Amino acid sequence: MKLALTVIIPTYNEEDHIASLLEQVVWADEVLVVDSFSTDATVELVKKTTAKLLQRTYTGPADQKNWAIRQAKHDWVLILDADERLSPGLTEEIKTIVQQPKTDCAGYWMYRQNYFMGKKINYSGLQRDKVVRLIQRDLCAYDNKQVHEEIESTHKIGFLEHKLAHYTYKNLAHFLAKNERYALWSAEDHLPKVKRVTWWHLLIKPFGRFFSQYIIKRGCLDGQAGFIFCVIMAWGVFLRYARIKELLKEKEGKA
Repeated sequence: MKLALTVIIPTYNEEDHIASLLEQVVWADEVLVVDSFSTDATVELVKKTTAKLLQRTYTGPADQKNWAIRQAKHDWVLILDADERLSPGLTEEIKTIVQQPKTDCAGYWMYRQNYFMGKKINYSGLQRDKVVRLIQRDLCAYDNKQVHEEIESTHKIGFLEHKLAHYTYKNLAHFLAKNERYALWSAEDHLPKVKRVTWWHLLIKPFGRFFSQYIIKRGCLDGQAGFIFCVIMAWGVFLRYARIKELLKEKEGKA
């Protein structure tokens, strides 16, 4: 008998990841793949499985996930990105919680083990990387951020012991493209807080991000992969404020 759990997997061009993730969650009673009209083989791969395919135009991560949560038929929902993987220990933890008759938690944090350029990243600001992914459908929802959207709830959020594996970047080109995309989205989140872009934003804040992640948060212990990761994350901060400067100029032109 399958577990009374809905698994939600948002996708867009995830042909490299989706099949292996779907194999990991066959024990769940309902698996919803919420696809943003992929142009690769993602849809064909999903159709070969028992997962239910839903397609919806993407307007933002929080909106997409909140919509998907409302489609779930079970009270407990597990939200996974296509590049994440469950360990056997984490799977058993999830099953135990869902099978409990009652819990005072509306959801659960999971710490993530990140991988970059084929290497485990244990530092570089990611050592405490955590996400809320197991939730009670009617007690949680995502906030409205464009980047790093988070679950909100007025109820208690607990912690799981085992880590979620996160193979976040296929290669350097993928990381650069994703980081640039996130930086531009992040600019929209930060725009209301910034009245004017100065050298502080364009020079000091990116350097501060690098110093924080590489020195203070010990990215230097992650070797060359850690150095590359920290440089690109600092570049993302620069792009965010460069985009904000552009948006402010556009607003001035319309005034």
